Amino acid sequence: MDFKNVFRWHLPFLLLLGLFSLPATAANTLLILGDSLSAGYNLPLAEIWPTRLANQWQKQPGHPQVINASISGDTAAQGLARLPALLQQHQPRWVLIELGANDGLRGFPAPDIQRDLGKIITQVQQAGAKPLLMQIHIPPNYGRRYTESFSAIYPALAKQFSIPLLPFFMEQVAIKPQWMQDDGLHPNQDAQPFIANWMAQQLEPLVNHESP
Repeated sequence: MDFKNVFRWHLPFLLLLGLFSLPATAANTLLILGDSLSAGYNLPLAEIWPTRLANQWQKQPGHPQVINASISGDTAAQGLARLPALLQQHQPRWVLIELGANDGLRGFPAPDIQRDLGKIITQVQQAGAKPLLMQIHIPPNYGRRYTESFSAIYPALAKQFSIPLLPFFMEQVAIKPQWMQDDGLHPNQDAQPFIANWMAQQLEPLVNHESP
């Protein structure tokens, strides 16, 4: 048998098979995994900051597509449960993790919150994407010990996994009553343009002009 001819005739098939065997590459996509702060509680979808950010970046070459997978009320555990399907569907290059506020407001133990967020980060990394963690703070009326232990979760995880830690945009919003809804927890429609621009400034050094 002439193995040279066999190899020559089968080479295109082998190359094609190799292409199908390669893992799917990450899309130029930023997936936002968050709660009501990113889902836009009580607000029109067209007005919330992730939509505004997506529209802004769509006009700027080199910026990723923004997919907002945030759901109001989600805890870290609920975000974790949704994550595998989201990673498979969107194959993002970056995942912004904005979760934990609902856990803190419900007084969940800090170690449990840290465990669930850590699992999210691990799954994102295992999928070949880059996690971006947002610092979250809760109101001080939960007591100093709990609020401090809660806030400490985020820098600890950022250090453990060597990932970026983004500042909490609500620190810039909550100080302005005219930007808050009546519940005192959620930003209103007037705050959304500011949040979108502020988040763009925080995210651009992390996601723009990176090699695939």
